[in-house]
Amino acid sequence: MKNKTSNNKSIIIMNLMNRNWGQLIVFILLVLFMISCDHFLEVDYPENQISGEVVFQDDATVLAALTAIYAHLRDNVLLTGNSNGLNVIMGLYSDELEYYGTPGQPLDAFYNHVLLQSNTSVEQLWNQSYYTIYMANSLLEGITENSHLSSETIQEIKGEALFIRALTHFYLVNLFGDVPYVIQTDYTLNSRVKRLTENEVYKAVVADLKAAQSFLSTSGASKGRIRPDKCTATALLSKVYLYMEDWQNAESESTSIIENTSLFSWETDLSKVFLKESTTSIWQLKPKLDGYNTLEASIFNFVSVPPPLMALNEHILNAFEEGDMRKTSWISSVANNADVWYHANKYKNTSTTSTTEYSVIFRLAELYLIRAEARAHLENLNGALNDVNKIRQRASIEDLINISKEELINAILQERRVELFTESGNRWFDLKRTGKAESILSLIKPNWESKDLLLPIPENELLVNPNLSPQNAGY
Repeated sequence: MKNKTSNNKSIIIMNLMNRNWGQLIVFILLVLFMISCDHFLEVDYPENQISGEVVFQDDATVLAALTAIYAHLRDNVLLTGNSNGLNVIMGLYSDELEYYGTPGQPLDAFYNHVLLQSNTSVEQLWNQSYYTIYMANSLLEGITENSHLSSETIQEIKGEALFIRALTHFYLVNLFGDVPYVIQTDYTLNSRVKRLTENEVYKAVVADLKAAQSFLSTSGASKGRIRPDKCTATALLSKVYLYMEDWQNAESESTSIIENTSLFSWETDLSKVFLKESTTSIWQLKPKLDGYNTLEASIFNFVSVPPPLMALNEHILNAFEEGDMRKTSWISSVANNADVWYHANKYKNTSTTSTTEYSVIFRLAELYLIRAEARAHLENLNGALNDVNKIRQRASIEDLINISKEELINAILQERRVELFTESGNRWFDLKRTGKAESILSLIKPNWESKDLLLPIPENELLVNPNLSPQNAGY
């Protein structure tokens, strides 16, 4: 098995050394020290007491171990606002972003659809995602029959770790297709895991989320919405059901969030949607230090041209209807004497004396759009129109009226495009799940092939574990 060094955080669970439990906890603690500036929770560790048991000795240390996973998601993989997050790489992969970086780099391969099994960004996605799952599983195993922790903390840890495991597998199955669903840290078992079908993975995701709902409370709002709670698990479950085309359950789960007006309320001011106090945020990631703002603001906003890495392309710019205030509020431009470039400006602050924005992962508008799509498929066209028009009214564009079911579904997908652009790869996943990727991207991506619906399994993983074979078709 390949053994990555401590300087390389891209460690896949299937490639981890055969650690005993004490070594695993030491590793988690080291992660905590590496992010010790993160003030999700203030925890002071006793000097010279890093042992296999210390992380589970009290509530504070085990909760700090949990927040290390959120910091990992924020800084390194999937939900990160950095260039290796889904908002960038899948924005380049779809029809949202134009690449201006160095030719031949891993992101260039995403943009031009020339991915190889050896692409380092693909490998990082896979490795770091399974590493996240490994950390979640280690917490689930560590709190089992633990007598040092309060029952409330055990419930929270179980619920949040199950949520993290479900969330990560959800993105993996949508990126790679059939993938392993890993539920333990045992090296022997994990070195032989096999890929499950997409349907099997979805069933496991649903099971984990339902279990998470049973453990979690609805206390997230009181904690700044930076810790997943029952509502967060419900929001993800509604999204999973949408992707599964289980319209009834997608409507039911999204409705339970929308109708929870004691915790969430609609914001009509577009400039306030991404502020940290927004009442439409369901779950968000706090920046690393007080006074810092989001990684998204740093990566998307540019002040010199041509852009150093990327800019919004003409396809997303032309997708907005005339008068749509989201284009004014959430997009900015930088010009020289000859041309103009545009960038996402949902997160506006890169430098302030106090933190004003957190990275929003789930928000109320997406739940309205999930419910609208589900209702349209369930023939509740009036209900679907009410939901999508709520989004449109905030953008100051006319209500939709008197349209067919097919027209309404297309309008909802269009609304998702302009509402959720550059957020967690939503545009790419919508194109893929609705079967529109081929017809749309083949016209604007010269190297597009049908195989591009899935990313390649990293070649190193296929060499290490033959049970992961065969490679996704076409690679």
